Amino acid sequence: MIKVIIFDFDGVIVESVDIKTKAFAELFKKEGGDAVKKIVDYHLANTGVSRYEKFRYIYRQILKRDLSDGEFKGLCDRFADLVMQSVVEAPYVKGAEAFLKEHATKYKLFVVSATPQKEIEEIIRKRNIAHFFSAIYGAPTKKTDAVKGILENGDPESAVYIGDAISDYNAAKDNRIDFIARIDKDKGIFSDIDCLKIRNLTYLEKAIEELGSSY
Repeated sequence: MIKVIIFDFDGVIVESVDIKTKAFAELFKKEGGDAVKKIVDYHLANTGVSRYEKFRYIYRQILKRDLSDGEFKGLCDRFADLVMQSVVEAPYVKGAEAFLKEHATKYKLFVVSATPQKEIEEIIRKRNIAHFFSAIYGAPTKKTDAVKGILENGDPESAVYIGDAISDYNAAKDNRIDFIARIDKDKGIFSDIDCLKIRNLTYLEKAIEELGSSY
């Protein structure tokens, strides 16, 4: 029986993936069109990876130059400035808000995100949904480690992770818990992965019931 639900945030609770994509394009627009395309493609292929890791990869593998501590901090600060308010105001994934309101007392709910810790806490607080969650985990904590911490005093068979990125799936798999993929338009990156797939969170309760019946 499922007792614990772990949510990714961007693309699972709120429709904010495009906001982050536009921020990467804006942040690196001075590098030219070819570089921006490579950067955006890399970001989209790694949506569940923290911006900290992405900035280092972008400089090392795409821009082919060193990234100083000062430049790194500047990138982090500018990125946060570009996305914060937009994510606070972004629409919910269909069914997400209703699910939180209706099921926060039935399950223990958690957020595990690649967004920096203080930022994700502030976003959730400003959206007035912090009270739904037992705990919120952000970068630099790795998703796999965050899930491990959540499960320390619980049974892996009682937990499920809801995500939209391969990093979410891997965090669930590494901790031997069930995974439900939130897919948009088509199955995309999850087309060859054997897991439950839902288009939005109006289908989540039924998917969880389906998992529960398999035990």
